[in-house]
Amino acid sequence: MCGIVGAVAKRNVVPMLIEGLSRLEYRGYDSAGIAVLNTVIERVRAVGRVVEMENKARTSNTTGLVGIGHTRWATHGGVTESNAHPHISRDEIAVVHNGIIENHDEQREKLKSLGYVFESQTDTEVIAHLIHYYYLKTSNLLKATQLAVKELTGAFAISVISIKSPDNMVCARLGCPLLIGLGNGENFIASDVSAVLSVTRRVIYLEDGDVADIDREKVTIYDKDGKEIKRKIHISDVSLASMELGPYSHYMQKEIHEQPKALTDTIEAVIDDASFSSALFGDEAEEIFNRVDSILILAAGTSYYAGQTAKYWLESIAEIPTSVEIASEYRYRKSVPNKNQLIVTISQSGETLDTLEALKHAKSLGQELTLAICNVQESAIPRTSKLVLYTRAGAEIGVASTKAFTTQLVALFTLAVTLAKQRKLLSKKLENQYLNELRSLVGSVQHALNLEPQIREWAKAFANKHHALFLGRGMHYPIALEGALKLKEISYIHAEAYPAGELKHGPLALVDKDMPVVVIAPNDALLEKVKSNMQEVSARGGELFVFADADSNFSGSDGVRVIRTPRHVGVLSPILHTIPVQLLAYHAALLKGTDVDKPRNLAKSVTVE
Repeated sequence: MCGIVGAVAKRNVVPMLIEGLSRLEYRGYDSAGIAVLNTVIERVRAVGRVVEMENKARTSNTTGLVGIGHTRWATHGGVTESNAHPHISRDEIAVVHNGIIENHDEQREKLKSLGYVFESQTDTEVIAHLIHYYYLKTSNLLKATQLAVKELTGAFAISVISIKSPDNMVCARLGCPLLIGLGNGENFIASDVSAVLSVTRRVIYLEDGDVADIDREKVTIYDKDGKEIKRKIHISDVSLASMELGPYSHYMQKEIHEQPKALTDTIEAVIDDASFSSALFGDEAEEIFNRVDSILILAAGTSYYAGQTAKYWLESIAEIPTSVEIASEYRYRKSVPNKNQLIVTISQSGETLDTLEALKHAKSLGQELTLAICNVQESAIPRTSKLVLYTRAGAEIGVASTKAFTTQLVALFTLAVTLAKQRKLLSKKLENQYLNELRSLVGSVQHALNLEPQIREWAKAFANKHHALFLGRGMHYPIALEGALKLKEISYIHAEAYPAGELKHGPLALVDKDMPVVVIAPNDALLEKVKSNMQEVSARGGELFVFADADSNFSGSDGVRVIRTPRHVGVLSPILHTIPVQLLAYHAALLKGTDVDKPRNLAKSVTVE
């Protein structure tokens, strides 16, 4: 979602702010701005892309040694320059903010009564005026910020600079990610490590409630109680090269084709030990797994579909009751806690606010057995969990998740088999079989990627359509859901997915010659059932697009197009069948001319409700 950068240095920080914001573009945004300290606060803002704001900054020759920057994804107020960040209070305080302030209306009325004039429709301007109000009382930017954030309800990451405090900046976080980058004679802040990689790899991840005072030589952090505290310094292993496009046209295309490597890296930990070991999940895993009598998976979006796939594996392989819930729904309903239930959270970024808050809610109910499946080390959700298994997808820039999803599936399959082994349900022969299937998976995925030219041709049939159906059965139904999500995310074609057996219970009414129907048809025990469902579509004049395993004896005909994926890969088949639906969405979007990497209205890291 929104992005934050900031710097305190002995050199002009404007180029660093602009580069940092450029590296945060993948998060999704609709306007950008910077503010730097000189004799006055100089602010440059623009609706649209960072480059438009950069051109304005160059024209105005904006420079400064202390500055903050922001990319905004509109929540309060429309997409206008006046609503873009940074926001300024009485020409003395400038603020950038990620998150949502839930009590902004109440604060706005109070501040208006104190004489403050609002120039925007945003909740963020409340923060600027509130800090200014307390600065007048304390003459100290740190204390003013500490007092102000105590009055804010909601989630936020903020950075503040003041013309009256020209050598430092103050930042604070609650519920939204924020980190400090440590340099030599200069220091930085950002909402994502990618924004500071060009200037430092030494970072400190702030905890909820932290407020930090940052100057060129020193960083001082205070916890929610105002007590000075030390936070661990991490050396980021994220590669700048991994964030470059290279020979690809889009990040989504690059990340689809990076899946063989991402899967290899994720599988490597299991293969290296030639066994499924609880130690993969942490030192406490064996003891925790012995206590577990059921599993609750909490996630959002694509990660939720990964959880739905995992339910099939966990119940069929580990024989453990599993439920999967949308995180934003779970946290607001009355549930029955079970202290022996394993809470599994899934998040690419590890900062997905709905999932993080759902995890905290589960823990507040006394459910302390927690496991995070995550792609970003030291992010909030792993830090809040007892156990963690990191996927090794590498940096994922495209808003529509691809390699993060398939590596999540590998991690969840590993969990299912590991639990089965601990529950004495896994013979050595079966363990070796699963290991061999993992070893073979990467080659099959590469084979599926080689189908791209055929899938590109199929995409032409979707480019002028407004709707599509996706069908799957069993553990491939969540893959149909994921395929429909990908298509609507990036091509804006309305797509829905159903278990194929549900066709006759309503969705069949939608089928006609203008409704393409994508069918995931692996050569498994449900294949004949799927064929019967396909006949229901054909009889109504619907056009079928079938992804069938090479050994499933399918043949194309009028109204039935077939692409043969590799031979059936057994229990890992959902991972393999994800590849073609990703490619179909990508090429349909190209033909529609949409912004593949930054689809409208969406953001990569969803850190607000």
